[in-house]
Amino acid sequence: MLTLQLDNFHVELKDGSIKNVAAPNKAATVKLYDVDDLGVDEFGDERIKLKFADSEGNEVEVALFPDQAETVADRIESLAAESPLFD
Repeated sequence: MLTLQLDNFHVELKDGSIKNVAAPNKAATVKLYDVDDLGVDEFGDERIKLKFADSEGNEVEVALFPDQAETVADRIESLAAESPLFD
């Protein structure tokens, strides 16, 4: 399941074109639940891409710098040591 929340998002659709008609202060929150497939790949020369997909065909990709990816790995390892979810 994918949820998408868009804040301050207003566009005009005219003649097949999308045009921004609001202030440039847009924000989005995306959440993907029930992940069935995941991947980790190099992304360009400097980043690591995490890829997540569910059974409905929804996908989310996140590109991280190596130090950010290490932080994620460390936090998962710490959670695994403390949480009964990993028993």
